[in-house]
Amino acid sequence: MAVEPQDVTWDDRGLIPAIVQDATTRMVLMLGYMNEESLRLTIDTGDVHFWSRSRQEIWRKGATSGNTLSLDAITLDCDNDTILVEAVPAGPTCHTGDTSCFNSVAEPGGIAALWATIAERAANPIEGSYTAELIAGGTDATSRKVVEEAGEVLIAAKNHQFGGDPQRVIEESADLLYHLLVLLAEQGLDLSDVEQELDLRRRP
Repeated sequence: MAVEPQDVTWDDRGLIPAIVQDATTRMVLMLGYMNEESLRLTIDTGDVHFWSRSRQEIWRKGATSGNTLSLDAITLDCDNDTILVEAVPAGPTCHTGDTSCFNSVAEPGGIAALWATIAERAANPIEGSYTAELIAGGTDATSRKVVEEAGEVLIAAKNHQFGGDPQRVIEESADLLYHLLVLLAEQGLDLSDVEQELDLRRRP
């Protein structure tokens, strides 16, 4: 978050477009506009602020709805005339109640969606949540489950080798991936850390 107002190439109205992306799922959530004051408020408070072109005033996202955006990171593009805001949303971002203002953008699925749920349970434990209870059990609990599920994958794969149901391999692999993500959350790590390591390994 090293962006400063003096670094920005403002348009002739003193504004800059700000693209908001979910810091966890990487889903594009909305497009807003900032002026120097709203940018400064965003950086100083950690709550994303915009300049309302229709009302001609500063507004804090979620001030009335409660669907705020908590700043995670902020960067400028190569021309310094567009801002990328990575934020953690509290509820739907769009005023229609949708997760994103871009209705044509598909909801995140697969591992990204699962990780978002696990990360939320780690940050805000809910009573009765298996994920939260597992994380509360610490490294021994999460590691034990990863080893257990890895063994289940091995058994399912060997059974499939000799004519068993391939669906069991899929199901046990899903269990293993889930528990591995829970282990990451318990360790205070992020899925993006693993993704970055994988990117390094695929380079020639």
